[in-house]
Amino acid sequence: MSQISRAAKVAIVVAALGYFVDIYDLLLFGIVRVPSLQTLGVPDAMMKEVGATLLNYQMFGMLLGGIVWGILGDKKGRLSVLFGSIFLYSIANFANAFVDRFDNATALKLYEYLRFIAGFGLAGELGAGITLVSELMPIEKRGYGTMIVAGFGILGAVVATLIGDVFKWQTAYIIGSVMGFLLLIFRIGVYESGMYEKTATQNVARGNFFYLFTSRERFMRYLRSILIGVPLWFAVGILVIFSREFGTALGATFTVNPGHAIGFMYAGLSVGDFLTGYISQRIGSRRKVVLACQILNIGALLLYLFSRGFGPVYFYTLCVFLGLINGYWAVFVTIGAEQFGTNLRATVATTVPNFVRGSVPLLTTAFLFFDQKVFGVALVNSAEGMVPAALIVGGGALLLGIWATLTIPETHGKDLNYIES
Repeated sequence: MSQISRAAKVAIVVAALGYFVDIYDLLLFGIVRVPSLQTLGVPDAMMKEVGATLLNYQMFGMLLGGIVWGILGDKKGRLSVLFGSIFLYSIANFANAFVDRFDNATALKLYEYLRFIAGFGLAGELGAGITLVSELMPIEKRGYGTMIVAGFGILGAVVATLIGDVFKWQTAYIIGSVMGFLLLIFRIGVYESGMYEKTATQNVARGNFFYLFTSRERFMRYLRSILIGVPLWFAVGILVIFSREFGTALGATFTVNPGHAIGFMYAGLSVGDFLTGYISQRIGSRRKVVLACQILNIGALLLYLFSRGFGPVYFYTLCVFLGLINGYWAVFVTIGAEQFGTNLRATVATTVPNFVRGSVPLLTTAFLFFDQKVFGVALVNSAEGMVPAALIVGGGALLLGIWATLTIPETHGKDLNYIES
């Protein structure tokens, strides 16, 4: 059995730390959404709509950033993305801590721009890290490397929850920024992927995003890679980030804290990522593990939406369970990275998770539409409006995800040292 090289071990540690900071910053807005918007004078009645707008700016930034960083990762190298992306989102988060120095209208506009810039920067972290680790690890152990990166990295959300509870929201943004700048120092000893360096010397097109659309078979592989991950971000972007509003609609006996909901869910996600990564390696299949998670997700969605009059212990336990069965992110991003050749791998591995994250504006727009328009404005923030809306949007995402999982090629044990042609 092949030994893991020192370069691979260093890449795993640095990518895991990078994803930790990435997740901290990515979820921090959801955790501090309510207190930060209250500081900026947003009334409770507008909290969901303004929060959805800011979240959409962040996710649109990730959508665009995923394309740009992915192309750069294949053209200029994986390491250039790891350095550039973290520098950009660290700057944006530092500036985000000072938006309350302006009048409320200006502050909200600045908040939007900074969430877009932060999202753009955050888009490069995971894909570049997963690509680098996948290319440096031995074939038979590749899943363990990506499992460690994702499983440990997701704990960043738990830390963000604790920081959000202890410190003011402005301080929480500054702490995330400082962690990002410190991470740049750790990146100095990381080696570039040998597969990329070999490709860089060949006369072959690298990082051609539009090449993904020149073949129906290649495009369908790409589309399926994206659809597999959408249900997970429905759970995060709708069920958990807006858990405060769901708690009110479902008759919770307490006021749900979205920051706590995110922390508990991501604790479950971390455990789930380790479990699914390990199980997929043991049984020799990525698809079977993902399919099992998606089927269990159907039951979790129904349990979440049809619970009534619950207390904090029940609800936060449900968030942990929701995270556990959605903990296939490590396997999901590995599937995307393994689907394509070295000349397109960073482009795909970076754009796929960010297109999934970028689906959140579509999910929130559809959710708000069905909540407000189809079931009546008078039913907004009530179970009669929110539950059917979540069933329609979440159910649709799950059905598409299951179809994609059943039809995408299995990649466990696949040799990645080839060119996409």
